Amino acid sequence: MLTLLQYQTLKADILADPILAAHPQTSDGAFAITVAYNLPATPDFWVWRTTVPQHEIVGATSPDGTVWSWTAYISRSQGERDGWREMFADTGGVNASRPNIRQGLADIFSGPSGAAQRTHLLAIGRRTATRAEKLFAVGLGTPASPATMAVEGALTYQDVLTARSLP
Repeated sequence: MLTLLQYQTLKADILADPILAAHPQTSDGAFAITVAYNLPATPDFWVWRTTVPQHEIVGATSPDGTVWSWTAYISRSQGERDGWREMFADTGGVNASRPNIRQGLADIFSGPSGAAQRTHLLAIGRRTATRAEKLFAVGLGTPASPATMAVEGALTYQDVLTARSLP
């Protein structure tokens, strides 16, 4: 559910795009506009992921081609490994959009021996946004400085209908 300000922002953005603004104010027109907003933003716009499962961190290759290093993890102190486990204890994942989580990961993998691990964690913690997510995001949206999302996920045609019906 969008806020009134977000609906107003969406309406202004639709009106600023002559192709989108030309669609009729019908369900079919709203659906066509929704499709456009749910496509990936071009150019790429990077955002922090709000859910990064631990199994993905340790098992997936990041968008930058980095991978988890068990050697780097095992070489950490017991306190650092305990901190790592505690970050995932309740949900099995972390919210990379939270600065305290990113700082905690940097603290756990501090120093030169943790540099590659920090790089992997930051890379796996971001993704590209849709046009809608970009519209409402705050931040630069670059790979080095991802934005934080205020709206996450797909818009619905009802969102577009509501925005377009505002005075």
